[in-house]
Amino acid sequence: MGTSYKGSRDFVVVKDMNSTEHILKSTSLTSARSNQRQIAFWLLLICAMVFAMVVLGGVTRLTHSGLSMTDWKPITGWLPPLTDAAWMAEFERYKTFPEYLKVNQGMDLAGFKSIFWFEFSHRVLGRTVGIVYLLPFLFFLFRGKVEQGLAPKLWIMFILGGLQGGLGWWMVASGLVDHPDVSQYRLTAHLGLAVLIYAYGLWIAMGLLVPASTHHRERVEKLYKTAIMLAAAIFIVMLSGGLVAGLDAGFAYNTFPTMNGQWIPDGLLSMSPWYVNLGENTTTVQFNHRWLATLTGVAVIAYWVRTISIDLSPGVQGMQHLLLLAVLGQITLGVLTLVYVVPVPIAAAHQAGAMVLLSAVLAAAHALKVES
Repeated sequence: MGTSYKGSRDFVVVKDMNSTEHILKSTSLTSARSNQRQIAFWLLLICAMVFAMVVLGGVTRLTHSGLSMTDWKPITGWLPPLTDAAWMAEFERYKTFPEYLKVNQGMDLAGFKSIFWFEFSHRVLGRTVGIVYLLPFLFFLFRGKVEQGLAPKLWIMFILGGLQGGLGWWMVASGLVDHPDVSQYRLTAHLGLAVLIYAYGLWIAMGLLVPASTHHRERVEKLYKTAIMLAAAIFIVMLSGGLVAGLDAGFAYNTFPTMNGQWIPDGLLSMSPWYVNLGENTTTVQFNHRWLATLTGVAVIAYWVRTISIDLSPGVQGMQHLLLLAVLGQITLGVLTLVYVVPVPIAAAHQAGAMVLLSAVLAAAHALKVES
């Protein structure tokens, strides 16, 4: 009896230990999952703010407001002029720079304020993004909520954000010299880095919310790789759009699909050496953007046709349908922007559409990565 009782007691003890260990593991997993979700939602907030930054930056460019603030005060530049005297001082400073002397001579104070507010809002939003990123990031770090493998990714995103601020001023500074316009190369670099930050943050957030599967069907794996290549192509098209904006090339040829009745327009490669045309020839820059966009759109549609031939779960297939809608909408906005000669509301919607399209292709790719 004693031996039997002791054996039963040992069994109960072992069972209790296993149960406790299971509870501890379950609690730890639940806590880790909760931390991941918190970080993911925070990153999605950052992505939404960067999205707004890109669109507001586009509006600032479209309204030719970017050179209205002629100095950079990254720490003290949170407040606009607060008195009439301060506004006049800011305006008088603006009058000494090429944009006023060569483009806006005769502008009154009200006109100056109308462009100043766009640039000021863009800069303040950028600083706000930095604060909204840094403070929660430090909180998550000090509370031990950031897993070891995730911390370097978040530090990279923070560093890229800091570089973006400096790059923005480097862009503006290029228009404060003899030529009253920012460099199209610097503008494109500024846009490109913002898009990379957005895409990087969105990808991390999606991975935290819905971890990827480690096993994939071969055809799903091929679709995933295709979707990633499409994301790269869309990014390249966005960069080419930055060159179009930098050169105001959207005002040059306002017919579609031909360029003022020509499939191959005159002056396409008129500059020498030839590679200068890719970034400085208005005709070439618009030609490249419209055809890169068209070919990428066709590639996305062909990709979508492939997805409907494969047995995907409803949620994953739904992401592919959203990608199709996004690319059709963006092509439509691009054509409307062109034929209506770049009206600000439609052009801004076109820039937002590019961000939506990039989001859609990343979501489609991630959904395939999850599909097993």
